[in-house]
Amino acid sequence: MRPLVLDDDRILPADPATRAVARQIYASVRGLPIVSMHGHVDAGVLARDEPFSDPAHLLVVPDHYVTRMLVSQGARLEDLGVPRLDGGPVETDPRAVWRRFCAGWPLFRGTPSRLWLEQELHDVFGVRVAPSPETADDIFDAITDCLARPEFRPRALFDSFGIEVLATTDSPLSSLADHEAIAASSWGGTVVPTFRPDALVHVARTGWQRDVEALAEVSGVDTSTYSGFLDALRQRREHFVRHGALSTDHGHESAGTTPLDPADAGRIYAAALAGRVDESDARAFAGTMLFEMARMSSEDGLVMQVHPGVLRDHDSAVHDLFGPDQGFDIPVGVDFVHGLRPMLEAFGRHPGFRCVVFTIDETTYSRELAPLAGVYPAMRLGVPWWFLDSPLAMRRFREATTETAGFYNGAGFVDDTRAFASIPARHDMARRVDSGFLAGLVTGGLLPLDEALETATDLTVTLPRLAYRRRG
Repeated sequence: MRPLVLDDDRILPADPATRAVARQIYASVRGLPIVSMHGHVDAGVLARDEPFSDPAHLLVVPDHYVTRMLVSQGARLEDLGVPRLDGGPVETDPRAVWRRFCAGWPLFRGTPSRLWLEQELHDVFGVRVAPSPETADDIFDAITDCLARPEFRPRALFDSFGIEVLATTDSPLSSLADHEAIAASSWGGTVVPTFRPDALVHVARTGWQRDVEALAEVSGVDTSTYSGFLDALRQRREHFVRHGALSTDHGHESAGTTPLDPADAGRIYAAALAGRVDESDARAFAGTMLFEMARMSSEDGLVMQVHPGVLRDHDSAVHDLFGPDQGFDIPVGVDFVHGLRPMLEAFGRHPGFRCVVFTIDETTYSRELAPLAGVYPAMRLGVPWWFLDSPLAMRRFREATTETAGFYNGAGFVDDTRAFASIPARHDMARRVDSGFLAGLVTGGLLPLDEALETATDLTVTLPRLAYRRRG
């Protein structure tokens, strides 16, 4: 049985002199509020404020970082409790799911998932033994006992985590009833929606026509024409703004933003409604929709988040059986320089426009993204996310971008998580990485300590507050 012990200097530099400075910087930001502006926690969890059901459905089932690692070693999603769209049989015993997770604990060595999970287990639930087949039941029982207590309900954890604001990710078709319930409650937590129109702008997607019909119904706008479709999206954006939204979110495979002539866009839209659109036209339409979303952001002030470069649901059979976000996203190369050029030429200096650009292709940091963010006032660098939100990758991000874009053309850390209890661990990891990087500048004679301390605070809270402030 291995003890679960957290090294308080984890992630900080190994060099003693630099580590001493990093400790000082980290201590100055360790307790600052969490500004969580991009994530996928279900607002209904906080609206209902019901106790979490069990450790497996809190820490394993919703976290695709965890499940994909276990799948890579032969586990089946059914055996990990992930529900099937067809209602087929899956493991319903959370203790059995938890045992499978604990048996696979060695697989997470060296991964950010291990860092997050260890901190969750240790700091949130008081676990002091490492997961293993021998300890699985005892850990399960200990966490279950915690979850039965009022201080472990969602809103209480939100407050104890020190979350200043939490942004969710929501379909344009959503009524945002959960956000309304939160706002109407006596609880003081701030939870805001994020407008995610992906399902409506990828016209070759199965079910797209059905969703366009639903868009017409919820917006009250006729979507039988392309212009009506745009008007309906504007109406839904207004609905989100009224409910406190600060940003939009766009996950495209390409960074293309070339606008089509409205007549061509209308032709493709009509063909898609008739079920006759081809892949080439679908890609062109997705690019013009990114451009139109930028135009709308310049009008309504919602900050635009763009994270291209992912082939969604690489395993189509898994996607068809388990639904979105379960088919294993895989990175692909992206040309940001040419792709974003139409959008940035049109709106990159617009005072009402702000765009935060993410990537999972590290080769683009110094060659493309930092130079772009270093010249267009409307663009900010999104920190590493999905595949790159790890200590080493975050360090490489700072090394690749700071000399060109500086610190202040960034947008602060985003956790991009569905695993609610991991939010503080993820933000803590980012603070440790930044503290170590800043400490290196101090001990290298490149930055005074007082400026490093100020910068650490700005990276932690000031920059995300500014970057995600509505521009209108």
